[in-house]
Amino acid sequence: MAYQISDDCIKCGACAANCPISCIKEGEAKYEIDPAQCIECGTCAGVCPVGAPKAE
Repeated sequence: MAYQISDDCIKCGACAANCPISCIKEGEAKYEIDPAQCIECGTCAGVCPVGAPKAE
């Protein structure tokens, strides 16, 4: 199940900078994960200071 970024996102960019497949892009209100590309590695969740990426 792909990760999704919750509204807790503070747009710091840590998730995108550390994603091994670069499937996270900056959106208008928060960063967004492309669910078709996400490999469910959890790297984004591990580096996020506010815990915004969650397995959905």
